[in-house]
Amino acid sequence: MTETVAIPTVARTDVPLTGTQKVAVVLMNMDRKRATEVMKEFTEVEAEDIVSEIVQLRKVDSSIAEAILTEFHEMTQRGGRHARGGHDFAMGLLEASFGAERSAGMMTRVATSMASKAFEFLDSSEPTDVLNLLDGEMPQTIALVLAHLRRDQASGVLTGMDPSLRTDVARCIATMGSATPESIRVVTESLKQRAGSLASREVTEVVGGIQPLVDILNQADAATERALLEGLEESDPDLAEEVRSRMLTFNDIVKLESRDVQQVLRGIDTTVLAMAMKSTTSAVSEVIRANLSERNRDVLDDEIRSLGPVRMSQVEDARASVVRAIRDMEAQGIITVQRGSDDEYVS
Repeated sequence: MTETVAIPTVARTDVPLTGTQKVAVVLMNMDRKRATEVMKEFTEVEAEDIVSEIVQLRKVDSSIAEAILTEFHEMTQRGGRHARGGHDFAMGLLEASFGAERSAGMMTRVATSMASKAFEFLDSSEPTDVLNLLDGEMPQTIALVLAHLRRDQASGVLTGMDPSLRTDVARCIATMGSATPESIRVVTESLKQRAGSLASREVTEVVGGIQPLVDILNQADAATERALLEGLEESDPDLAEEVRSRMLTFNDIVKLESRDVQQVLRGIDTTVLAMAMKSTTSAVSEVIRANLSERNRDVLDDEIRSLGPVRMSQVEDARASVVRAIRDMEAQGIITVQRGSDDEYVS
């Protein structure tokens, strides 16, 4: 079961609490038996939201607790309420309300939701700003941060790195497991201080591995992808091969159903498609042409002829654009990409 750590903060009088937070405070002030009976009345989704707040509101000022209890018409006779929540309280409440098996899954979902917010203060930052913020950090620390960022944002950060550092960071992402709550807290607090942020959030874990690295690379430009894979090949050939085996390539378009190929091609500019098809295999060419109308095939042929000789880097960039379109549509559930086949497509 995923460990969850309470946020070491105290609810303040100048920060309005949400309805869910108020429910959490009420439950935190009840005895376990009564709180369990109340929790059973919520759906699992509602319970997860409430438990997330209980985990975070480890301590609530007594005046806040009294005001909330009054608002909920819960008459309290004991003075000096000092509500306490945290992981243990939340876990015990879930287990008593929903049973050990269901509560474990619910707590894992709560932890995942909290983990996704670890570095949300960087969401609006440009990759260059993030890169400057991470200047001087160890590859392991940088990998921890990139694993939390949006894939396109993380890709931009990787692109701007020195090649040797980029290789080290990529290896750290691919081989990283679960980070401890304390290590995440230290990193986030350090970066927020450096970024001039006073807000503080703590989460449970971050999961690294090859797939997050693949997701980041699939958003990178062709030059960054090529350089990073070449760097990995030199330092860890087995890892480089496994990363390559999971990555989408331009040739993977032949693995799509016809209707999915058509979906992809609709969003690709003819000039980009013509560039991507330069020197491609006959199998790929046939799949693309078969899923274009006769008129669009003619337009594509004219565009290919007009290109003349081009640099391979231009071809790779065009193919990367097609791959990103495939990846985005797959992520949205619009198309399905078959993976895991060892078959090679040859001309």
